[in-house]
Amino acid sequence: MTRDELIHQIKIKRSFLCVGLDTDINQIPMHLLDHEDPVFEFNRQIIEATADLCVAYKPNIAFYESMGAAGWESLRKTWRILPKDCLSIADAKRGDIGNTSRMYATAFFDEQRSGLGFDAITVAPYMGHDSVQPFLQFQGKWTIVLALTSNTGSLDFQTFANTEGVRLFEQVIQKTNTWGNPSNLMYVVGATRGQAFESVRKHAPDHFLLVPGIGAQGGSLQEVCKYGMTADCGLLVNATRSIIYASNGTDFAERARQEASALQREMERELAAKGIV
Repeated sequence: MTRDELIHQIKIKRSFLCVGLDTDINQIPMHLLDHEDPVFEFNRQIIEATADLCVAYKPNIAFYESMGAAGWESLRKTWRILPKDCLSIADAKRGDIGNTSRMYATAFFDEQRSGLGFDAITVAPYMGHDSVQPFLQFQGKWTIVLALTSNTGSLDFQTFANTEGVRLFEQVIQKTNTWGNPSNLMYVVGATRGQAFESVRKHAPDHFLLVPGIGAQGGSLQEVCKYGMTADCGLLVNATRSIIYASNGTDFAERARQEASALQREMERELAAKGIV
């Protein structure tokens, strides 16, 4: 999915919602355990219930890796049914020396080799240019670099400043900006970081931001939009637990739709206020 196509979907659906598929077999409704592949069946029903309300899906790869070969098969089947009008994001947070990163990129981007062909992948930039570049070399794919995350431990490193007063997350954005462009590079910025979005936008005024932390983590959609929204929206706001685990009963998909719909309506108001829709 190109940048223009993503913006078009945001305008059509009046939404910039990304639904996280962090599917834990220990948390899905008990009645699904009777299915041959309970994880896939859960994902299938969540996707069918929310596809018209969101513009992206983001499976967290750890939840599938933890189940070995069966988990990878659930992931492959899930990827195959993701709507083509939604950006598919592999939340894998990969990053290693160049030849290893090439293999990671191949695993998630090259359908002929691996059976997976995600549109985007999250990447940890700590090892520098040669660890990120292999992902950017895949034409038509997005690399989403961790910048300022929503977890408590992010403050251990990401906000520390150098002698010139530039914080680490700002250095990451400044440097990686020279490796890609707004058509193939995004940044992860946690919704719990509020006004820090102003600093992010000083260094990445045109890039899309993938924003986790809305919902169960307590981030404010209004703050994210106030400080982070651009004339093209420039945001993909992720919600996971508040949507996919809204119910653990037979009505789980219906409840997921209700939660996604409530967020979509909030997003529509924000888009309208900005004159985007």
